[in-house]
Amino acid sequence: METSTTEDALLDGRVRLRQPRRGYRVAVDAVLLAAATAPAPGARVLDLGTGVGAVGLCLAARIPDCHVVGVELQPALAELAAHNAEANGLAARVRILVHDIARPLTDTLGRFECVATNPPYLAAAVADPSPDASKALATVESSADLARWLAVATGALEPSGTLTMIHRGDRLEEIVILLAKLGWGEVTTKCLPPASRVLVRARRAPRLQLRESPPLILHGPDGRYTDAAEAVLRCAAAIVF
Repeated sequence: METSTTEDALLDGRVRLRQPRRGYRVAVDAVLLAAATAPAPGARVLDLGTGVGAVGLCLAARIPDCHVVGVELQPALAELAAHNAEANGLAARVRILVHDIARPLTDTLGRFECVATNPPYLAAAVADPSPDASKALATVESSADLARWLAVATGALEPSGTLTMIHRGDRLEEIVILLAKLGWGEVTTKCLPPASRVLVRARRAPRLQLRESPPLILHGPDGRYTDAAEAVLRCAAAIVF
């Protein structure tokens, strides 16, 4: 993995983080996912696939009393995530664990009220992986495919918990089918035009109940972020479903 790093800011400087100079780098997806995750006061949140910790840090910065466990496959990224939690004064509420979700999560983690996740977007069968090994692991399914990822995410939740994820819009049907099979059939989606991403929120339900929330338009005709997007990306506003 790239060993040199940069220091960058999210939420207009509310969160500072170090990340690899080259390879996979944090994008607005992490901020959008954190904004769409809505834990109750004092809730425990699992950030599955935490990378350098962007989702968990944005969430902890927005909700002062939540506690986050970040799970990351790559030890070097997990080390950066732990550093970032410390640097932002959030180490008491953001814990980082190195783990491959192809294996079961340890029982000592318990169950969570919320799971937030940004899985690799590309299936291995159709992907053209980046020559950067770390970026390839972050963007292409490897030891855990989408079905496994969702099984781990839902399995970590309390029965009344909520899964929130961001993914490619062209895999939405696959996601909905998998969630329904797992018993998490109350699914709400929110598109993010003009980006090809979609936010998905799921709760436990025996039958599929699919609802589409009004979209969050990210860019106006001039290419600039809309006021609604700026409120989320700079001012730490929540995304309402």
